[in-house]
Amino acid sequence: MAGLRDFTLRTEDGSGKPVLDESNGEELMHVQTSVAVALGNRPIESPGTLYITSRKLIWLSDVDMAKGYAVDFLSISLHAVSRDPEAYSSPCIYTQIEVEEDEDDESDSESTEVLDLSKIREMRLVPSDSTQLETLFDVFCECAELNPEPVQEEEEESGHNWVFSADQMDVRGGDDDAEWQISQSPTSVIGHSNGDEGLNQPMLELQINDQRFEDAEEMVHESETKDH
Repeated sequence: MAGLRDFTLRTEDGSGKPVLDESNGEELMHVQTSVAVALGNRPIESPGTLYITSRKLIWLSDVDMAKGYAVDFLSISLHAVSRDPEAYSSPCIYTQIEVEEDEDDESDSESTEVLDLSKIREMRLVPSDSTQLETLFDVFCECAELNPEPVQEEEEESGHNWVFSADQMDVRGGDDDAEWQISQSPTSVIGHSNGDEGLNQPMLELQINDQRFEDAEEMVHESETKDH
């Protein structure tokens, strides 16, 4: 099933944990408590618990035991860490979700009063402890790799799939005068994309201090001086 959906199946042992499809190999990979969720442009909801399994994301409300959402990793076209306050008020995990296109329905469920989860294209997960963002991102990447999107021959040749690690993306330096920008970003720092889906907005900004290149030039210059 594509897209975001309701999920209310909890175990009967009183723990409030979700029921997993263990018979088909689904495993619980990570649990993060006190995580609020914001769907599309709608207001942020009360905190709940995020369960990351080998197949999907599950968010269960801590306030309303009958409320919960789930989305398969195969439906998540992109996830990234967002710390830009101009993009969103709180540091979060930003996700883009693939939805089934319906030409007959042009309504935007992300901003209307009637919530149609199948049309939600963006979801933000906001942990109360923002220091856990990198851990969550790493688990997202691990599980995304467990659920590779079927790659067609054209996509394989184009090489549109990409992934950047935290070390590659978050390169901090003392100089502000040199940086390489892939694109301006509501989710600056790190990100991961499955497939070659077109993005609704510019996503990631890669900043690399070019001091290393200046050092390399100095080394070449010194070497030439010695040769002469």
